[in-house]
Amino acid sequence: MNNNIIKSVTALSSVLFLVACGSSGGSESSELPANVQSAISAPMSALSQDVKDSLTYMYSEEGLAHDVYLNIYKIQAVEQLQNIASKSEVKHIEAVNQLAQKYDLNITKYPDTDSPYSTDDLVRYGSGQYPVEPINVLYNELYDKGIQSEQDALEVGCIVEVVDVEDLDKYIYQAQRSNATDVIEVFNFLRDGSYNHYWSFDKGLKNKGISEGCCSLGSTYCHPEYPQNEKGNSNK
Repeated sequence: MNNNIIKSVTALSSVLFLVACGSSGGSESSELPANVQSAISAPMSALSQDVKDSLTYMYSEEGLAHDVYLNIYKIQAVEQLQNIASKSEVKHIEAVNQLAQKYDLNITKYPDTDSPYSTDDLVRYGSGQYPVEPINVLYNELYDKGIQSEQDALEVGCIVEVVDVEDLDKYIYQAQRSNATDVIEVFNFLRDGSYNHYWSFDKGLKNKGISEGCCSLGSTYCHPEYPQNEKGNSNK
């Protein structure tokens, strides 16, 4: 695809995606940081099949974070859920979406990633629906837990962000082996966001009297080694 086609399809798909997901009153913005935009517009890399698959998988996984946070928020009005979904997850989704367009990957036909990119296919999936079956299963489990209480909602946030980081660690390594610098930049952007979100949910639990924060869920979700920015809970 040339850059003009990418830009026009991106603008359309962003609108269609937010409509399909039930955008919250136009408060969501998918404007990407300059370094991410630069990476997406850089020359194409020679992607291995596993890197192509990782892009389609992460599109669904970032969609899960957006959807489950907003849908739980309708029942448990935890501020972190709405803030992170509307200020950050939409950017993560769009960053992966633009890479999929750049490489002409159909992110709705996982793992048949070499099918051409299709906006029509994209909007057939509503909130909480994904082409990757394990993501569908995880969404249902997380939603059922998160609606039980504010504490459960915050714990869902811890779980989602740890899953994201673990998957992105693996996918960044794959991208490094392919020297796919554009994918590496985008995935690092996603992972940095997940680090910040993790600490936001951790702080939310501590503010509710759960002194161990995310660590109260057990060692799988206890990650004191995650870096923090100066504020410790940015939703970038």
